[in-house]
Amino acid sequence: MQHIIVIGGGVVGLTSAWWLAEAGYGVTLLERAPEVGSGASYGNGGQLSYRYVSPLADEGVPLKALQWLFQENGPLRFKPEADLRQYRWLASFLAHCRADVNRRTTAKLLELGELSRQSMKQLEVKVPLEDFDWRDAGKLVVYRSRDIFEKAAAKAGAGQIWSPKDCAEREPSLAAAEPLLAGGIYNAGEAVADCHAFCQALGVQLRQHPNFKGFVHGEARRLRAEKGRVTGIETTSGLLTADAYVLAAGIQSRDLSDSVGIRLPLYPLKGYSLTAPIRTDDVAPEISVTDFERKVLYARIGDKLRVAAMVDMVGEDLRHDPKRVDSLTRQVRETMPRAADYSKVSVWAGLRPATPSSAPIIGATPYDNLWLNVGHGPLGFTFACGTAALLAGAMQGKAPPFTLDGLTLKA
Repeated sequence: MQHIIVIGGGVVGLTSAWWLAEAGYGVTLLERAPEVGSGASYGNGGQLSYRYVSPLADEGVPLKALQWLFQENGPLRFKPEADLRQYRWLASFLAHCRADVNRRTTAKLLELGELSRQSMKQLEVKVPLEDFDWRDAGKLVVYRSRDIFEKAAAKAGAGQIWSPKDCAEREPSLAAAEPLLAGGIYNAGEAVADCHAFCQALGVQLRQHPNFKGFVHGEARRLRAEKGRVTGIETTSGLLTADAYVLAAGIQSRDLSDSVGIRLPLYPLKGYSLTAPIRTDDVAPEISVTDFERKVLYARIGDKLRVAAMVDMVGEDLRHDPKRVDSLTRQVRETMPRAADYSKVSVWAGLRPATPSSAPIIGATPYDNLWLNVGHGPLGFTFACGTAALLAGAMQGKAPPFTLDGLTLKA
């Protein structure tokens, strides 16, 4: 049995380990935190947006980004770094800000989203949906600008078009925001769930899998390579060796790949989330809601309201910016004032490892025993099962269910 070490114990690493174990490989999972799902998977937005996969890079985004930078409550913050990787990423991002590129990427991500939806269903037998508060909530994207709303509504297959009154009647948590809305677009079939709880539940199932060799808790420092092959991983728990290696360590994958001369086009997009308990008399959203212009996501996860937002380009800084937290809290109270007990809100920040195109990178590298499953950005939970299935298939030499153009490492 070929032995594989998966580096990274977030949702992408865990699903990679599961699919590889199911494919007949012996799998060890290396995670630097004491428990799985502690990084970018911990407090994310919880939305499983299989059909709403709009890439960040699009025509007109550079101008919008400049406007956001000068808005007190804008969704974007930028801090220049003394790191060329930031500027290389930005240059590539700008090159992707074209309508034709956005359409191609969106089409590919929709294929990946559907595969992910089907792959998640395969896990239901082993990981019951109730173990991670999964709900088929549907998704409502609300718009404040009439022009933006009409353009979105005019797109083929956009979904159900709702007036502001429809939005407030069908999702009462939006009653206070109704006068501020131009309309909304609803799609059934989208889900919400607790990503951290999913990671925990899948970790339990992995421990029971006959092909799983166990967790190693330690931080990967660098990869060793010789003659076109990776020969080991230097970690705080010692040197680890295997027949093959999978990089699925979020933004840490960037430094690890650098250690063997592979430049991954990843940048950490810092995001915030707020989590507040829902009381019996609160009017929390039943539908998953996205406030399009403000880039704020609302999801009921179990008995809590999860709100996720912000794109801060500030490097690997995980500190909470009080101004950003206060700004998000004000927006949430304005939009959904009766949705939860905001006096007991908890704050989280995470680093979403994004590519300039918003498409993850899956598959082979110049080293014949090093494989990638990285760059999922804010859609790690959405795409994790699909990219894990694609990775396992690629490592077995199987043909993918669709072409992987735009989803592999460029030479």
